[in-house]
Amino acid sequence: MSFTTTFTVDRTPAEAFAAITNVRGWWSEEVEGGTAAAGDEFDYHMQDLHRCKVRVTEVVPDRKVEWLILDNHFAFTTDKTEWIGTTVTFEIADTEGGTEVRFTHHGLVSEYECYDVCVNAWGFYVRTSLPELITTGTGRPNANGGHQVPEKAVTR
Repeated sequence: MSFTTTFTVDRTPAEAFAAITNVRGWWSEEVEGGTAAAGDEFDYHMQDLHRCKVRVTEVVPDRKVEWLILDNHFAFTTDKTEWIGTTVTFEIADTEGGTEVRFTHHGLVSEYECYDVCVNAWGFYVRTSLPELITTGTGRPNANGGHQVPEKAVTR
């Protein structure tokens, strides 16, 4: 099982790809490390609530980006390590309606204690912040660890 969400923007696959690999522009300004090339590794953190280490494992320009979660810690779950070994993919396709981006967090399952919080957060970052970055040049990443994800940011 996985969490998947898709959106379409009136931009080119190259513009979508550039935004996806600009993780600081849509997920968190506090990302440290490379985020655009296969083999890059970066650290994400949001206050003391969540931190993870991510390796970019596959990059196909204008088509696909894949990450592997190497390490993870949630302050709000009993099992602090949910996500470790899971993968995240961004698949980009040119369609009649524009460019479609399909985001999948492989291994993010409903049995995880973090599931509802994670789905809500991914929903905001992937369905609001990332499309805004692609279409306007400005996303809504965590800024200095202070961004709060709206509770009703996504519906399942």
